[in-house]
Amino acid sequence: MTTMNIQDPATQTATPRALEGVKVVEMGQLIAGPFCGKTLGEFGADVIKIEAPGAGDPLRNWRLIKEGTSVWWQVQSRNKRSVALDLRQQEAQAVARQLIAEADVLVENFRPGTLEGWGMSPEQLHAINPGLVILRISGYGQTGPYRDLPGFGVIGEAMGGLRHLTAEPGRVPVRVGVSIGDTLAALHGVIGVMMALYHRKVNGGPGQVIDVALHEAVFNIMESLIPEYSAFGAVREAAGSALPGIAPSNAYPCQDGWVLVAGNGDSIFKRLMTAIGRQDLADAPDLADNAGRVRRVAEIDAAIGAWTQARSVQTVMDELGAARVPAGKVYTAKDIAEDPHYQAREMILTQRTRDGFELQVPGVVPKLSLTPGTVRSSAPHVGDDTDVVLAEIGLSAEQVARLREKGIIQ
Repeated sequence: MTTMNIQDPATQTATPRALEGVKVVEMGQLIAGPFCGKTLGEFGADVIKIEAPGAGDPLRNWRLIKEGTSVWWQVQSRNKRSVALDLRQQEAQAVARQLIAEADVLVENFRPGTLEGWGMSPEQLHAINPGLVILRISGYGQTGPYRDLPGFGVIGEAMGGLRHLTAEPGRVPVRVGVSIGDTLAALHGVIGVMMALYHRKVNGGPGQVIDVALHEAVFNIMESLIPEYSAFGAVREAAGSALPGIAPSNAYPCQDGWVLVAGNGDSIFKRLMTAIGRQDLADAPDLADNAGRVRRVAEIDAAIGAWTQARSVQTVMDELGAARVPAGKVYTAKDIAEDPHYQAREMILTQRTRDGFELQVPGVVPKLSLTPGTVRSSAPHVGDDTDVVLAEIGLSAEQVARLREKGIIQ
């Protein structure tokens, strides 16, 4: 287990972080916008999170709660500074504009039109900060006939085509089990932010708006879904644990669980069939390529399943590993937390929260050789950094005190 050292910036090494000097104002809540902010923050950006006074971001109370705060929050909001502003009030909106005027990036995932209602349309913000990169994540995007409809990640997963495929044939479509649509949208947002910052720096271009729709982020990973429909009228259907059109690639039963086997490479398939004692299939001319194997996929799956069923998961893993066939068990949270490979690559860290307890959390992805991501501070309480951040933009202690008296800040 790797213990994460939350470092004082003053003691950091001379090597700058990848996004050193980039200032981000995060105005979103819950998952998509904040996951983007989390990723930028892990690589050195100064992320200032604006949240409502009192309860703050609703994610603070999602899923399992410890010491009054969601443990999910401890991961999603590390490396961020919290400023509590009641954006429904005009004075708070004016403060937000001051923050944004000095920022490189604005991240928001409100319903389209919300910023405009606060007098913070892209045109108005670019008038005070021409270089500002504005990331807007929403259910259906900023344009189109559905733009004003409410859209959460699960709706994006359905409209993007993913939910139709995540099921056993003929049964109810199931969701992946995590908010994959929101996370995909966030990662597309990070890509957009980095491209826009590159354009601004290298090409001398102005700031611009990045429009990410949840359903489009999902749709973007749907491989040949539409080309297959266009060329053949084929509608890809749910296939359970199998990967349609690619064989063999499936989950197979063992004595004590399930194992996933990916034997769909031509040479890998031969090694797999040899390992399970089916040399006849290894040598079959019509199984030498994927197209032939797809035609006999039921027979191949039955042969692999018959072999795995007589063995434990670990035995299958050992024997297929020796044959250089990709295979893996189905990991639980416990498996991940105890796995030596995760630990060796520092993907399970131990951090101390601001409530004083230690918590195992995921490491930082991706891994950069010279400017790796770091965790410099734990997730803040609501408004932990309000006074410091407002002082940085020129507000006096008296001005801050007056705003607090009015309930505009916390």
